[in-house]
Amino acid sequence: MLLSSPSPLPQAAPQGVFVTGTDTGVGKTLTSAILTKAWQGTYWKPFQTGLAEEEGDTPTVQRLTGLPDRHFLPPAHAFQAPLAPAAAGLLEGVTLDPDQLTLPAVPQAPLIVEGAGGLMVPLTDTMLMIDLIARLGLPVILVTRSGLGTLNHTLLSLEALYRRDIPVLGFITNGPASPQNSQTLERLGRTRSLHHLPAIPGTPEPHDINRITGQFPSWEEIWNLNSPL
Repeated sequence: MLLSSPSPLPQAAPQGVFVTGTDTGVGKTLTSAILTKAWQGTYWKPFQTGLAEEEGDTPTVQRLTGLPDRHFLPPAHAFQAPLAPAAAGLLEGVTLDPDQLTLPAVPQAPLIVEGAGGLMVPLTDTMLMIDLIARLGLPVILVTRSGLGTLNHTLLSLEALYRRDIPVLGFITNGPASPQNSQTLERLGRTRSLHHLPAIPGTPEPHDINRITGQFPSWEEIWNLNSPL
């Protein structure tokens, strides 16, 4: 049995995109940095956790892109513990209310929104990350690993998105090149590969971002759905 039918993409370019992934550590922040730099957009991560162990994704993206402050919005919620937002907020006595989150108006369009973890990460006892994505109304770019295991994880993620009528702009693979996996995901997942990010040895640096953004489709090319990417 094939996956559920994808929701149609908007006819005109939307306010931005929501970057999510098949898992934690799959490359969402690296992808978001590349998109923000390539499209000269605005980066926003509504939920940031794990600040006790790292500087956070917003400073990381700013360092990697070298863009000025006007391209970055602060998180709506930031927590110390490296846990899902619901659990991290509970430790700090904060009850999240994602229903109060709305898309900010930004001078530097498009808006690149990065999620926390994967689609099923809990934000509250009754709301998952995927529910927030559906409410914000942005099309999704799904970041996935390129190698072993990606078919199962990516197709499960796509099925969850399709069942909630969330439009998917496409997927970006991250890691060693595996064209066969990408072709299978395009065929069975009924979506398209937007780009492949090669494995970067060590910690990504600004010169890595500059090199990749030179190869990445522009915002206009992404929305010309008849153009090969």
